[in-house]
Amino acid sequence: MADRLAALFHHFSIRAETFQNGPLCGVNSLEPEAGRGKLHLIRSGSAEVHHGTAEPLRITEPSLLLYPRPRPRRIVTDADTGAQFLCAHMVFEGGASHPIVAALPDWICLPLRTVPNCAPVLAQLFAEAEATHCGRQLMLNRLFEVLMIWVLRELMGAGQLQSGMLAGMAHPKLQTALVALHEAPAKDWSLESLADVAGMSRTSFATSFRDVVGCTPGAYLQAWRIGLAQKGLRAGRALKTLADEVGYGSEAALSRAFRAQTGQSPRDWRKAALEAI
Repeated sequence: MADRLAALFHHFSIRAETFQNGPLCGVNSLEPEAGRGKLHLIRSGSAEVHHGTAEPLRITEPSLLLYPRPRPRRIVTDADTGAQFLCAHMVFEGGASHPIVAALPDWICLPLRTVPNCAPVLAQLFAEAEATHCGRQLMLNRLFEVLMIWVLRELMGAGQLQSGMLAGMAHPKLQTALVALHEAPAKDWSLESLADVAGMSRTSFATSFRDVVGCTPGAYLQAWRIGLAQKGLRAGRALKTLADEVGYGSEAALSRAFRAQTGQSPRDWRKAALEAI
């Protein structure tokens, strides 16, 4: 079976930066940081997390709390004993346009007892956090990145994502078509050829893809191609080269698809992206 995550991480990286190891006491307001999500491990204690909704999220056991996108929140713990947190910024290449970021809900909370397959990396993370070895910070960062992969495996394996790209990657047949698109975006894909890859009829494939992923195969392919073009534009690469790599026959064809997808020309988008850095 093809690796469902390999092409995603090859094109769009994830980098962790550990920033908290110890107790949080009382009220802590966390402001969003552009282009960064956060992964919190609550090792012990209890906490209420307020997102501006009527009911806070109440955490009463060791848990993992993931924010793929910037989101303001207030964490409230006991003012004296607090709760033990180990946290990392998650820097997703491309920010909100990272395909995994776009596929995840605003936040995910998983009690650690519900993800037993993550136990080995969690044990190593906690041991490293308590040690004073050289390279400790680098090790923690890498372990958080590994944990992120474990979490994605768990979410797909447990069927916890009901729609979107990752739900499609968990589907026993749609996943083969999605992996094919990710690995070969320049190929002249048709609905029939994608259905053949998935081992489904044309009608069944189109219906299932729309119901599970949330858009048509053609719309998904265009979004994937434009996401790759955006990555290249941020790196300063020529539009002509990008057009060939992502399956458009010319700069003009890529520009038309780019404007249809983003509402901007590639030139204007690149200027705005660079100014935002």
